[in-house]
Amino acid sequence: MERNFIPVNIALLTISDTRTIENDTSGKVLRERVLSAGHQLAEQQIVVDDIYQIRAILSQWIANPEVQAVITTGGTGLTGRDGTPEAVKVLLDKEIEGFGELFRQISFQDIKTSTIQSRALGGVANGTFVFCLPGSSGACKTAWDDILKEQLDARHRPCNFVELMPRLLEK
Repeated sequence: MERNFIPVNIALLTISDTRTIENDTSGKVLRERVLSAGHQLAEQQIVVDDIYQIRAILSQWIANPEVQAVITTGGTGLTGRDGTPEAVKVLLDKEIEGFGELFRQISFQDIKTSTIQSRALGGVANGTFVFCLPGSSGACKTAWDDILKEQLDARHRPCNFVELMPRLLEK
């Protein structure tokens, strides 16, 4: 049986102390890929690498029933200013461990052992998928092209995230 494409409402958040709309290459990469895949851009913002400001924006998006997925870029490294995983994990109802594992496995092909420095993660919060990607445009391309493009496409077999969306809030 042929499945139909279902556009997903996706919000994008760049987490950086230095990026602006003009120089946010990772945000641009994600925006172009989301739109060219046929999805809807629910919102796009840039926020400084502060766990409380990150949580404030994500909490609004997670609480909004119109936002079905959130993709963040930046703040997943190991430096003192990298706080995205710490900001996000407390908001998640479930973590998708395989997302980070698969991202690092795929990125190993390009950047070898440097992939160990990435704390990319995925999860579900209030029925909203949340994916946290590194801040490089290359990492965003890898995550979208090799994982998210298929998993956010209802036509992908044998299974995908879109077909789970109606059931994410089951009790």
